[in-house]
Amino acid sequence: MSKASGASTPGILIVRINGRAAARIRSGHPWVYRSDLSISETPRAEIVRIADEKGRVLATGLSSSSSQIALRVIGGADFAEELPGWLTQRVAAGAAYRRRWVKASDAYRVVFSEADALPGLIIDRYNDVFALQTLTQAMDREDLRQAAVSVLKAEFGNNVHIVERGEARIRELEELPPLELRQLAGDKTRTIFMMNDLQFHYDAAAGQKSGAFLDQRENYAAAAQYAHGEALDVFCYQGGFALHLARVCSKVTGVDASRPALEVAEANAELNVAKLKIPEIDWIEANAFDLLKDYAAAKTMYDTIVLDPPAFAKNKRAADAAARGYKELNLRALKMLRPGGVLITNSCSHHVSEGDFSEMLASAAIDAKRTVRILEKRGQAKDHPVVATIPETSYLKCFVAVIA
Repeated sequence: MSKASGASTPGILIVRINGRAAARIRSGHPWVYRSDLSISETPRAEIVRIADEKGRVLATGLSSSSSQIALRVIGGADFAEELPGWLTQRVAAGAAYRRRWVKASDAYRVVFSEADALPGLIIDRYNDVFALQTLTQAMDREDLRQAAVSVLKAEFGNNVHIVERGEARIRELEELPPLELRQLAGDKTRTIFMMNDLQFHYDAAAGQKSGAFLDQRENYAAAAQYAHGEALDVFCYQGGFALHLARVCSKVTGVDASRPALEVAEANAELNVAKLKIPEIDWIEANAFDLLKDYAAAKTMYDTIVLDPPAFAKNKRAADAAARGYKELNLRALKMLRPGGVLITNSCSHHVSEGDFSEMLASAAIDAKRTVRILEKRGQAKDHPVVATIPETSYLKCFVAVIA
């Protein structure tokens, strides 16, 4: 590590990386792992120049002193912007992208970290309440928070309400102090938002991560195009799939292990009574694996089943165990579907690839002695864009299949 010289900005550190990392950056990937560095330590939350083994500057990045992702690229070798101005431009670009592509909701992800060239920043919109998360040392700065607040007000109006949430595990990995929910602008943490012509409650002070599963928005609508008859939504959380199914099905049951989530789901159903085909949804608090095992043994049958479990594989080491978990769920579901029934099965584990997920479903079909015809293979909604050169931005798999 040395001070930059020559064409580089004086005073900015140069960090050399090995050939493997240099090739990755040249191919458009923004991460440099600690194992790829020529040094053992990196500064905390600084702008650095990233150079190859010969000292040629390739890019500009933000450093972390603790993460295994030691450097994250934010621009080219000549990047010279002040970070607040850079963040302002990138958030405005993210807002413009969502205005173009999100048509059926006033709730969506405005900023998706590396997918919006803002590594370590997540911003979600829920009508007039915005939830912000900083996931890296470099983003955990007061001037950047204030820049985010200012640009959100400029883009969405001065009356917006902005809260910051902290994800404890990630902040601990980044050696950041614990962060309680705090208000950055306005005074609201709760609101009601619209998704596919249905209304949902949002409370920034409750729920998983930043709230509703916005990445499933388009898959909710797709599921309603195929669903029919009696439907079962497993891992229903706050009722996203269940409410969409209730617009077309004769009976819907939602299952989740979280009582608070089911209470929100029930409140969401009450918001939409006039728009649902059926007056009530049955909500069951239960362990999904146990319930499906019992239902399959009892030959309880459905016409539509949705499986939308949490991520089973947080890292590569967990991928094999995750595949076994997915197979067990899908095997039970396949045994519970009537001929002509529809299975909507999901995985949000990045470390379980689409190919892995296809193989799992094929194996479950063989064991269940059912023919599974894939109608659609879907991914995350457009507000969670997948960048072609960053495979990690792709994580959600949603298969729609008809069962014979």
